[in-house]
Amino acid sequence: MDRDLEEKVRRIDKATDRLRIKEKDSDLLKVEENVFDVPTLKTLYTLANKGTIKAIGGSISTGKEANVFYAEGPERELAIKIYRIATSTFKAMDAYIMKDPRFTNIRNKKRDIVFAWTRKEFQNLKRAKSVGVRVPEPIVAEKNILIMQFMGENEVPYPLLKNVILENDDGKRIYDTVVEYMRLLHKEANLVHADLSEYNILVDPNDLSPIFIDMGQSVTLEHPNAREFLYRDVQNIIRYFSRFGIKETPEELLSKIQAK
Repeated sequence: MDRDLEEKVRRIDKATDRLRIKEKDSDLLKVEENVFDVPTLKTLYTLANKGTIKAIGGSISTGKEANVFYAEGPERELAIKIYRIATSTFKAMDAYIMKDPRFTNIRNKKRDIVFAWTRKEFQNLKRAKSVGVRVPEPIVAEKNILIMQFMGENEVPYPLLKNVILENDDGKRIYDTVVEYMRLLHKEANLVHADLSEYNILVDPNDLSPIFIDMGQSVTLEHPNAREFLYRDVQNIIRYFSRFGIKETPEELLSKIQAK
């Protein structure tokens, strides 16, 4: 075994022990080597030592910029979102964060952008939750790691809207709630989701309530592209919900969202 591979295996075994990786998920570090680099592991150690994390489980989702893992906290189930520094798409993040007035002093380096993006999602989730939008409750943002409430039951996440089979009446009811959440974001939280679609909405099967997720790209209304992003969200929502008999035009939906 060469020296680099030996060190990698040693580090993975050490992480498995210190972070209490569940036995059935012990291979996740080997599979997700581009996520669990040395700085990320150190941050996870710190959070574990503070008692924020008790144990880490398997992967919930894998995205272009980040991976999400199940975890156990001291009192409830958690989701750990880890933004990949080495393989993140720098240009994709740039359009959303460099013009955000909350992050005008960010240095134009990938690591700084990723850290700011993590803080940005934390702040956006806090804003959304504070005005009554159902989102995962944010708990900690540390460097490239965001810890939040796990939206699911018994280690199984709630399904994405795109995967839920609905009758027309239920689809219309979810649509009304989604529109109200968009209005609350716009009028009360001063935010636009900026990537809203059936891929970024979970559905709680207990009451069919929608849950907005993935708010790292969400921008304030002061962002120069906020109106463009809002219109795109509106088009996505109308396109998806048209299958349930929703006939509103983008202009009609915009008027609801922007209503006082």
